[in-house]
Amino acid sequence: MKTTAAVLHEVGKPLQIEELDLADPGEHEVRVRWTHTGLCHSDLHVLQGDLGAWLPIVLGHEGAGIVEEVGPGVTRVAPGDHFVASFLPTCGTCHWCAIGRQNLCDMGAATMRGHLPSGNWPLSGKAGRYGAMCMIGAFSTHGVIHESSAVKIAPEFPLQVAALVGCGVPTGWGSAVNSANVRPGDTVVIYGIGGIGINAVQGARLAGGRHIIAVDPVQLKRDTAMSLGATHAVATAEEAKELAKDLSRGVGATSAIITVGNVTSDVVDAAFEAISKDGTVVITALAPFADRTITLSGTEAVLWRKTIRGSLFGDCNPTTDIPRLLELYRDGSLKLDELITRTYTLDQINEGYEHLLAGELVRGVIVHEH
Repeated sequence: MKTTAAVLHEVGKPLQIEELDLADPGEHEVRVRWTHTGLCHSDLHVLQGDLGAWLPIVLGHEGAGIVEEVGPGVTRVAPGDHFVASFLPTCGTCHWCAIGRQNLCDMGAATMRGHLPSGNWPLSGKAGRYGAMCMIGAFSTHGVIHESSAVKIAPEFPLQVAALVGCGVPTGWGSAVNSANVRPGDTVVIYGIGGIGINAVQGARLAGGRHIIAVDPVQLKRDTAMSLGATHAVATAEEAKELAKDLSRGVGATSAIITVGNVTSDVVDAAFEAISKDGTVVITALAPFADRTITLSGTEAVLWRKTIRGSLFGDCNPTTDIPRLLELYRDGSLKLDELITRTYTLDQINEGYEHLLAGELVRGVIVHEH
């Protein structure tokens, strides 16, 4: 069958809308109809060349939709099911899945190689075979994904907001709840209030953080943070450091979470200075692999017992945490509708990423027209 997709042919160039051929699903594979896809900064990292990937590639990894057809051996979903795409697959049987670290599933090794875990390349067109971002490629009207990337959800959840729970929401929420282990009464600083940072704010609030300091130069994002759980919002890291000390009677922040668009040594240094003794810096943001973004005093880390750690997918287990987050949304504890600044059609995708780069979005969503 045919599908219409947004394709990256060359790093740094706009995405091109193309009609591609889509193969039938193979063993353990699923053909899906995408209904909504979030504009996530991780796709922008591929577009800008920060993360190496097979080209040409259909971007989009934060999506939701409806299962249309399943291949042999599929057990996780059935035709007609509503689902959220987990941007990292979860095989359920490797070492990491078995110990409850689904975000580190060995099947994720093929994330940027373009093909599915089986080695199949479902997408093809004038340039030959086309890859799919995170083995998903949700900037397309239809796709074929591995069943390990599909998490079935209840049909009553709006797919527009469900799409966000495939990446930005669990990554941010989990960065606070799991990676930073925010506890009641903590002081937390969050650097960068985009689609991930705003959910770190929500996670810190739900975990009982007393002082939640959002840091972003953009007024829209500071205002959004205040409306969704931040107790304070400032424009600079220096303001955040002083505020954290004032609020904690000179102790400093219990944890600092870095969710900026591109992590730099400057923001890591600022977070390291802002935390207290026995404090934790969580780095969720990405940068080009070659960049050296951690240049800290090991002696300070030792003498003050400071910790710095990375967080992937918010240390969440997608098969359980995606449904759990949607239940929190149903209860009103987790805000999702409020995250969406603007929606776009697929042919407006480059405009959407221009808005993201300009700081005009907390989250943009592509609404696929069928």
